[in-house]
Amino acid sequence: MAGKRAVAAARRPEVRLPPLEAYEGGLEPDGDYDGLEFAGRDLAGQDGAGARFLDCALRDCAVDEARLTGARFLDSVLDGVRGVGTDLASATLRDVEVVDARLGGVQLHGAVLERAVVRGGKLDYLNLRAAKLRDVVFEGCVLAEPDFGGAELVRVEFRECVVTGADFGGARMQDVDLRSVQRLEIARGVDALSGAVISTPQLLDLAPVFAAALGVRVED
Repeated sequence: MAGKRAVAAARRPEVRLPPLEAYEGGLEPDGDYDGLEFAGRDLAGQDGAGARFLDCALRDCAVDEARLTGARFLDSVLDGVRGVGTDLASATLRDVEVVDARLGGVQLHGAVLERAVVRGGKLDYLNLRAAKLRDVVFEGCVLAEPDFGGAELVRVEFRECVVTGADFGGARMQDVDLRSVQRLEIARGVDALSGAVISTPQLLDLAPVFAAALGVRVED
């Protein structure tokens, strides 16, 4: 019998921030922010479309309805950010740590996430449609009704998370590890799990969903 193929682990970011300079201003379209710390800033409703954040830290900032379309976060940390309706469509997050975020309705459709960790916190209605995730780890967080429709996931790990109402419709997966998810509910796209690995208990829990997707009627 052939041996089991190991699941390739995600490469985690190694963010080492230099000494940071406190930043007291707001966001500007196409702004260039380098080596700055945004601490406790109210960035709600501000326009930072196309901005670049390099070696930056955003700590305890409010980002309600902030416009950050096409923004680039590189070698940066987002710690304790909170908000509803933040627009990060087509943004790039590379070598980034997102820690204890509390976000709702974040738009990340068409975004690129590479070597990123999302640790702790709660993200409701996260829109990652048609996004590209490569070497991404969701760790100890709650994802309520995330939308991965049409997304590409390569070496993505869900570690000790709660994932409810997930939409994987049309997603493409390679080395996606769901085995340690504490609660896994899939609302749509169970047929897209080819390329993912789940545990035996998860298989039993998802059996009705698999049966429905296959058109199998289960009766006692």
